[in-house]
Amino acid sequence: MDLKTKIRNIEDFPEKGVIFRDITTLIKDPEAFGYVTDTLANRVREQEVDMIVVLDARGFLFGSPVAYLLKKGIVPVRKKGKLPADVYQVEYQLEYGTGQLEMHKDAIKKGMRVAVFDDLLATGGTAKAACELVELAGAKVVSLNFVIELTDLGGRSALDGYDVFSLVQY
Repeated sequence: MDLKTKIRNIEDFPEKGVIFRDITTLIKDPEAFGYVTDTLANRVREQEVDMIVVLDARGFLFGSPVAYLLKKGIVPVRKKGKLPADVYQVEYQLEYGTGQLEMHKDAIKKGMRVAVFDDLLATGGTAKAACELVELAGAKVVSLNFVIELTDLGGRSALDGYDVFSLVQY
């Protein structure tokens, strides 16, 4: 399936000169959404993971159905202040400033094998921070899985040493 035909391109959003890759047109199409879910699930099934980590917020859309198909639990990685129990916290670089991601300390056990999901790989900062959270818990990141990769932004190189997979590259 040519997923690029299912992703809407919005020019000059959120600012002039940027092309926003809008996945809402992909997820409303049951055939395309099913294709993405099945493809990601088939890939991760072979990796013998114990848990699925989903990144706030669009990673929830793709990792959750994969977790359901594989009969695995889901661990959300959220922005600071969104999780109610004790958390691991990692600060990461944004284009202008820093951000913080958190994960519950009791979400992942030491030695678990984890697959991480998000909708988009850009600079790799968010994904790298998620890997750090998983590793703080003593678990291993088996793979990072994305629907879209913006290759010009170098996210893959920021994740050197990790198994990175994306379905569509721009």
